[in-house]
Amino acid sequence: MRPFFSFLLACLLFYISPLLAQQVTPNDATLSQYTYPFPVQYFNLSLQGNSLHMAYMDVTPAQPNGQTIVLLHGKNFGGSYWDSTATYLSREGYRVIVPDQIGFGKSDKPAHLQFSLQLLAQNTHRLLDSLGIHQAIILGHSMGGMLAMRFSIMYPETVRKLILEDPIGLEDWKLKAPYADVDKLYAGELQQNYEKIKKYQLDNYFHGQWKPAYDKWAALQSSQTLSPDYPQVAWNNALTSDMLFTQPVIYELEKIQAPTLLIVGTLDRTALGKDRVSPEVRATMGLYPALGKAAAQRIPHAQLELIHQVGHAPHIEVFSQFIKIVNAFLIK
Repeated sequence: MRPFFSFLLACLLFYISPLLAQQVTPNDATLSQYTYPFPVQYFNLSLQGNSLHMAYMDVTPAQPNGQTIVLLHGKNFGGSYWDSTATYLSREGYRVIVPDQIGFGKSDKPAHLQFSLQLLAQNTHRLLDSLGIHQAIILGHSMGGMLAMRFSIMYPETVRKLILEDPIGLEDWKLKAPYADVDKLYAGELQQNYEKIKKYQLDNYFHGQWKPAYDKWAALQSSQTLSPDYPQVAWNNALTSDMLFTQPVIYELEKIQAPTLLIVGTLDRTALGKDRVSPEVRATMGLYPALGKAAAQRIPHAQLELIHQVGHAPHIEVFSQFIKIVNAFLIK
């Protein structure tokens, strides 16, 4: 009977997906109508002639253990998707800092800014300095993992331990995919909607296994596409996509000094530029198990943990497995 019920569930999701798309509530460029899991504060930055507000959550534990963890979000999310992770770590006594990088989430979306991983790392370091935090554990997912690597290279004295969850940038996409300029990326961003965003997450994050719990993340990302502010958001998305494609960290992994945990979902195949290459080339990109193994061999003090039959977002898809691995590393 189980295959029959699976079939019924698949049919139900097929028919309700358009309804969910119609029920998505529009959100402006800084998600002012959306409530984050913890109180949001703002850090003021002056960048390239822009006065900008960087949103962040500062989760104070009831029984502090004296350590701080910084959670760095991925490209298609803000800090809100760390809800379960931040809750768990806070209960374990960690102070948890969850920034929204400039251009993402509740932070400002500037019209003119030269984005770089170095700039985002610098912004994060300034935020930590303002909070009196001079050492922290850094945990980054996807783009946040790429940023965490850059942060660790720039500020080795600040990083006690480094955790990389399916970090992008473990290969140089420029070697296989043609460059797409910001105008082309922007035009593509303007075409986004709920159905396309859900399909991308289904294919890349959840490898074809959609659960109702994932709907809120597809709905949140697509909510901004329904707002008059969306061109502003799309422009920042294009600028940061260009940043990730053109600024690989892969050539500097040996510079990472902190003890490092690399967590990889074995079904992850994420790679920028896959849509611009032939099927034959595409099949050689984003091979995360092999990329993770190669990266762990190059980072001086690294260990690799594979999570089998899991895609690009283990902390959402299999939280209990993810946090068990993280916790074991933290208490070593």
